[in-house]
Amino acid sequence: MQNVKKYDLEIYSLIKQEERRQVDKIRMIASENYVSKAVLETTGSVLTNKYSEGYAGKRYYEGQQIIDQIEKIAIQRAKDLFGAEHVNVQPYSGSPANIAVYLAFLQPGDTILGMALPHGGHLTHGAKVSISGKYFDAQSYELDPTTGRLNYDAILQKAKDIKPKLIIAGHSAYPRIPDFKKFREIANEVGALLMVDMAHFAGLVAGGVHPSPVPFADVVTTTTHKSLRGPRGAMIMCKAEHAAVIDKAVFPGVQGGPHDNITAAIAVALKEASSDSFKKYAEQIVKNADILATSLMEKGFNLITKGTDNHLLLVDLTNKGLSGKQAAKALDKAGIVMNYNAVPFDKRKPFDPSGIRMGTPAITSRGFKEKEIILVSDFIDQIINNYEDEQFLIQTAKKVAELCSAFPAPGLEHL
Repeated sequence: MQNVKKYDLEIYSLIKQEERRQVDKIRMIASENYVSKAVLETTGSVLTNKYSEGYAGKRYYEGQQIIDQIEKIAIQRAKDLFGAEHVNVQPYSGSPANIAVYLAFLQPGDTILGMALPHGGHLTHGAKVSISGKYFDAQSYELDPTTGRLNYDAILQKAKDIKPKLIIAGHSAYPRIPDFKKFREIANEVGALLMVDMAHFAGLVAGGVHPSPVPFADVVTTTTHKSLRGPRGAMIMCKAEHAAVIDKAVFPGVQGGPHDNITAAIAVALKEASSDSFKKYAEQIVKNADILATSLMEKGFNLITKGTDNHLLLVDLTNKGLSGKQAAKALDKAGIVMNYNAVPFDKRKPFDPSGIRMGTPAITSRGFKEKEIILVSDFIDQIINNYEDEQFLIQTAKKVAELCSAFPAPGLEHL
């Protein structure tokens, strides 16, 4: 970073502060992680200088001899890892990937059916504030009010009533494993296409600890960061019959030239994700989440669905006497970072909801295991019980930093 330091001390200083924050804090935002030095180096490589509109062998600019090879490698690694017939590695992120799928298969005003945002869905699954909710007749399915889980009979009935052209499965805050076979059966019964957004759990699928939606879905989208531990990018996987329409929707449909440095970093991350060590990592993510869920419930925390099958937990803090926003801000001051989040049937407003969402991918990347997870649970409990005590929060942050110092953050081992 010496050139940044020499030319732009202001930005250099902020980057260094962010490095320190990522080292000293327990990062539990479910969609965040640490990438390896190899992924970091590739992201910051000279590939940033290249522009490559089009696809391998069919570019609009010359000088693509190297880029074409890189993109082909990324595609093949994704195919091998996930068993996909066709893969597009060019989407800039998960939201553009989802919009590209809609462009490929839908016309404005067509009906789509996705998980409601307050129940664990994503903005791009049809939320009214999103383009997906503005350009399409976006309908939602909700979780069962008794169990907090997906009710497939209710989803089927909703699908029969509205006859969507596209059904969206997948989530951003649902702590259980969707039944992709049942979603496929529902889609078949009403003549709909099935899209699965596996952005959150792609790393768990790659690691073999979560069922894959690829055999059941017409199209699967995913980010390449989160549990997959790659750069900030995305991929679309689909049946071979949809390859042409998906590729056309990505380019020139919703974007121009891909970010070639990210494509290469995706390739590196996919190679890492195919290793035996990554499988052990994925197993530990799930194990850590389960231990954390059990420990927090023993302390009186109300977990949505009473536990977790994946990498994330959703906690309703109503019985603790504070809002999710109050909790998240107190936790951050004390060195533990997560986000406030709506819970199903939340009576509070979205910007100050009742819940918090936490995940284990990043802390597992640091090497946290059972012993450390129990310590994290204790910290969370103490912070929530003393959320208005500034001195307590400051002292806890020091203890958190001390714990973190024993577990070097990937890519930041030098700090």
